Amino acid sequence: MQPRLPPLNALRAFEAAARHLSFKKAAAELSVTPAAISHQIKLLEEFLDLALFNRLTRALELTPEGAAMLPRVQDGFASLLAAVEASRRKETGGIVTICAPPSFAARWLVPRLGHFTRAHPDIDLRLSSSVAMIDKFDKDTGHVGPVPGDDHGFDLMIRFGRGQYPGYAVDRLFSPAYVPVCNPALSNGAMPLRTPDDLARHTLIHDATVPELDERPGWEQWLELAGVGHLKNRVRSVYFQDGALSLAAAVAGHGVALAARPMVSADVADGRLLIPFPLSIPSRYAYFVSTPTATAKRPTVLALRTWLIREAARERAADRNSQAQERAPE
Repeated sequence: MQPRLPPLNALRAFEAAARHLSFKKAAAELSVTPAAISHQIKLLEEFLDLALFNRLTRALELTPEGAAMLPRVQDGFASLLAAVEASRRKETGGIVTICAPPSFAARWLVPRLGHFTRAHPDIDLRLSSSVAMIDKFDKDTGHVGPVPGDDHGFDLMIRFGRGQYPGYAVDRLFSPAYVPVCNPALSNGAMPLRTPDDLARHTLIHDATVPELDERPGWEQWLELAGVGHLKNRVRSVYFQDGALSLAAAVAGHGVALAARPMVSADVADGRLLIPFPLSIPSRYAYFVSTPTATAKRPTVLALRTWLIREAARERAADRNSQAQERAPE
């Protein structure tokens, strides 16, 4: 048989009164009357069959038994609080694992993560990147979809594709438009970029991460749209199997890249990249946040998922504003 414990309210009254050496101050802290504190102390003393306080005319002092009991009661309350906080963190905190395409992770997600971590200090993120987060085209079947077995137990995935992911809660983030970008010094240098025809004197940087041109537009489509399709076999080209590397090459001044506008918005705003021609070409792929349905409503996962959707909405609004400014007459 377990020993009986004293009432919790009596222990709280004792701890506050002993810490303040005042029934009045303890009452104010616990939002009760001094008489209520006195009553709880009396109950505790009767329960323990001990005197915990010496009640003097204008003062209150602990008896030796009360002085010995105080630190143990305080330790008990500290342990109780720690247990409550641990349970709370289990619901609202913990580790969330996320995987995204390399260029999305490096150019869009990482620069924004500080906003999320500051708002959710109890959530620890584990971020990975993989090209497996990009839908693949099966030439034999004509099927476009995720690589089988690509989730690796992640809590949340950012996918670039068509959004057909059975067994997952799926939310569309945005479908990027692609624009030419280059280092400003390249455009304003000895071989300036004034019209699309000027691309003939520059190197075109290709992102070969998604080779199916019907899904992610490439330079061939952009040149045709710009009315300079004749350049496609007359211009120097360099190919990268990583979108982040192709953009790094553009920032370094090695050529002109065709980039998803959301991936370069910060670089354009900060002057690291320039959009020499505002003509854009849409993608049939979009970025989606996908979560296994079994864990989609877990508080930690839901917090990150909700934040991503809100950030994507801000991105879409900012993109609309940027395009409107580019189209506005000078």
